[in-house]
Amino acid sequence: MSEIGMRALGAGIAVLVGLGAGIGIGNATGKAVEGVARNPESTGKITTTLVIGSAFAEATAIYGLLVSILLIFVGVK
Repeated sequence: MSEIGMRALGAGIAVLVGLGAGIGIGNATGKAVEGVARNPESTGKITTTLVIGSAFAEATAIYGLLVSILLIFVGVK
């Protein structure tokens, strides 16, 4: 396989990080909704924790995207 093909394969695998982030954010949002439904008084705490957790998960997805872009475009002759 050529160097460009291997780069494309690596970039595709790096983009799969987005799947994990999407699943994680979906699960966290579902649990946050359940928590608010059971205890409406704690909405502020739950929302703050959800936003911080979602930001960390999204940062992971952005790192995967960055790695894939670097693999494809950096060093191509």
